[in-house]
Amino acid sequence: MQKWFSEFFYYSRGERRGILVLLGASLLLFLGGEMYVHLKSKQADNPDDRLKQQQAIEEYRAFSASIRKKEKEEKENHKSRYASWKEEDDVSPVLVPFNPNTADSATFRQLGLPAWMARNILRYREKGGIFRRTEDFRKIYGLPEEQYTILQPYIRIPATDSTDYRPSLFLAEQRKDSLPLKYTPGTLVDLNRADTTELKKIPGIGSGIARLISGYRQQLGGFYHLSQLKEINIDYLQLTDWFRIDTTAIRRIPVNRASVDRLRHHPYLNFYQAKALVEYRLKHGPLKSLKPFVLYEEFTREDLERIGHYLSFE
Repeated sequence: MQKWFSEFFYYSRGERRGILVLLGASLLLFLGGEMYVHLKSKQADNPDDRLKQQQAIEEYRAFSASIRKKEKEEKENHKSRYASWKEEDDVSPVLVPFNPNTADSATFRQLGLPAWMARNILRYREKGGIFRRTEDFRKIYGLPEEQYTILQPYIRIPATDSTDYRPSLFLAEQRKDSLPLKYTPGTLVDLNRADTTELKKIPGIGSGIARLISGYRQQLGGFYHLSQLKEINIDYLQLTDWFRIDTTAIRRIPVNRASVDRLRHHPYLNFYQAKALVEYRLKHGPLKSLKPFVLYEEFTREDLERIGHYLSFE
């Protein structure tokens, strides 16, 4: 050490200055590293930082839980569909006079019968079955006595259907659609209540258009304006003199009880709109109107106007 110190002074002044600068820089780097480690360890012990770290961990756990919940909901999607179908079956029936020998599936559904029962009735008729008396309708498999009691006053069976003739002749008569009886000008038909048989009596409407109207009416829950027929490529302007619309027959969706899956199955609602309705309801309580959604990017004013006809806020 002493030898190095003595030899130090044999260097030139510039060399000694360079050596001192290099030593000083090394010392500063060493001390800076020690101070950084010390400050970081001290900062880790800061209660505020520990709290923020804990909050970040909890937020991550909440995010992970939401992802797992979403995956579970997707796996159980078929269950929610079943719930929505059950909810649809629970809608109050619209009671209108009907002939069980000619009514279509849409009419039976409108009367409150489940889809499987409507299909069974149609199969029974296709095989030659006839309802000759009002009491015959009571024999439908699965029809509760209470529901029959409700429907019984609305069953209309013409005398020709009560005549005892062979089923093959009955089927032959059913299939004579080439020249159906047409209504005379001035006749008004309720667009929300007419079955396909009645629709085909309007000039310009055949079996295909009648089924199209009936099927779309079932999807919507009913029509509120004749112009909605444009949505299924039907020229409604030619039909304005034949239809009237009873909007009280529209089946409304209880928006404060319906699931996302139930809402999104309506033709006027997509998944994101249905989700926005349900999430708002969960955060802010039962909906009383659609006014809160005017500023939502998921909805246009036209969307809200159309949807409003099919939602109830009870």
